[in-house]
Amino acid sequence: MNKMVKLTDWGLIDYKTAWDQQEVLFKELVDTKLLEREFDPKDKTVLKNTLIFCEHPHVYTLGKSGDVANLLLDEQGLKDANAVFYPINRGGDITYHGPGQLVVYPIFDLEQFFTDIHRYLRTLEEAIIKTLAEYGIEAGRYEGYTGVWLDADNDKARKICAMGVRCSRWVTMHGLAFNVNSDLNYFKNIIPCGIDDKDVTSMERELGKKVDMDEVKQKLKIHLAELFEFEYQ
Repeated sequence: MNKMVKLTDWGLIDYKTAWDQQEVLFKELVDTKLLEREFDPKDKTVLKNTLIFCEHPHVYTLGKSGDVANLLLDEQGLKDANAVFYPINRGGDITYHGPGQLVVYPIFDLEQFFTDIHRYLRTLEEAIIKTLAEYGIEAGRYEGYTGVWLDADNDKARKICAMGVRCSRWVTMHGLAFNVNSDLNYFKNIIPCGIDDKDVTSMERELGKKVDMDEVKQKLKIHLAELFEFEYQ
């Protein structure tokens, strides 16, 4: 049976609104899995996987294992930056989302793919690496860290894509934040992912020009489908 994924693009959406909508989709998928296990496996329907593309207004989010001290702004500073802050239920430390950054939320049942969270993260990273390669940007991994990096093997290492996920009953939510045309000044207000000695970059910075977001989405969409071996509904 072919794995099917519904792709939806929420555009620019408030972070809390998107989080709430993710939680609904996540719960529906978990509940459906639990319900279907009560019946004959031959009668099972295909569980729905959803891939969400979106952007957020300026927001800082802190994962369960993160340190709030890595947010360098107080309440007034957040107001001055026109930004908000949320402690959330994903893994990882603090990160920034804002316009020009492509955020991807896979609500996947990994039992349809592979039950290996490390492989899941590496596969997401590989999709970003392959997308960047199409623009002539050589990217890779930084040993000991998640996400996608440039020049990870030397002192010019800089992060272009952050990741933080939640997984329960092999259903995923949250995901990745890919700096396409991000305002990198906002990263100065945090210690990104708790790493204080590495830079953050974007496609715009590396290429010296704005990048067509829709084009990036299309390329990433293809690589995700190829790597996870699914079809879009």
